[in-house]
Amino acid sequence: MENSIIYLILKTARPRQWIKNLAVFAALFFSGFLFVVPEEGSSYFLTVSYSFLIFCFLTSSVYIINDLIDVKADRNHPFKKKRPIASGKLSVPIAIFAAGIGLMSVVFMSLWLSLFFKALIFFYLFLQILYAKYFKHIPILDISSIATGFLIRVYAGAVVVNLHMSVWFLLTVISASLFLAVGKRQSERTLLSAQLDSALGSTRKILKRYSQRLLDQYTSMFATATWLTYALFTFQFENLAAKGEVVELYSLLPRTLHSQKLLMASLPLVIFGVMRYLQLIYESNQGESPERVLLNDRPLLMTVFLYVVLTFLIIYFIGA
Repeated sequence: MENSIIYLILKTARPRQWIKNLAVFAALFFSGFLFVVPEEGSSYFLTVSYSFLIFCFLTSSVYIINDLIDVKADRNHPFKKKRPIASGKLSVPIAIFAAGIGLMSVVFMSLWLSLFFKALIFFYLFLQILYAKYFKHIPILDISSIATGFLIRVYAGAVVVNLHMSVWFLLTVISASLFLAVGKRQSERTLLSAQLDSALGSTRKILKRYSQRLLDQYTSMFATATWLTYALFTFQFENLAAKGEVVELYSLLPRTLHSQKLLMASLPLVIFGVMRYLQLIYESNQGESPERVLLNDRPLLMTVFLYVVLTFLIIYFIGA
């Protein structure tokens, strides 16, 4: 089973990374229009779910292409050398064929969507190829490219249903994306720090361009920016979707407890999440794979779950 072609292709495609593509739902979720069904066409949720599926095919194809480009460097990496292409278990022609099928599926599935969505798909693919070939070897540009990938996902989810996004929401996304990108570099450097300097350069040359002190400064800067921009977003947030019996119950409370800024109640969870992620980066060296951290760390997973539940209740039921 572990040596079958299908299994090796799926392993190279990294379906675990699809969790990052949930970013396409961000704009729809915070817009309050999650359950809206337009007079013509499918519901917003189904349309964005379709775009999520497209991004799953796209990102998996990109991971295969990236492994093809990085095959030599991966063979010198203590962990990446076990990847199917680097280890030789998955042949290069089969990997190229799988990536081609994935990209053709993306093109076909995008035919019915807007021109702007197609443009974002193309830009994402173009950016990832540039990242794999050039940007990942250039300081600051490598981190910016990773963050831009998240931003494109968010924009794609908004464009596909023609939603508006506030400036503070976008700044929050940018800050959080840069925070995750820097955390990835921070953990990569820590994991490889036990190796000789020459070995460090052969596995990930860009790490030699980042001093530990500089990465610490970047991490602190974007960790602060993440929760601060989110705080400003919640303060500016206008609830457009609150309806139902819960609103009536809310109206029974004294006016002292009424607030248009109820989303700020989620801020402590965001701050805790940032602090917990920092702890995992510095104490457990787990930031190299953000999706693995989210799925494996129970405190962080519970924080995300509580955050989603709380914000859902505030946006769609409680706020008036």
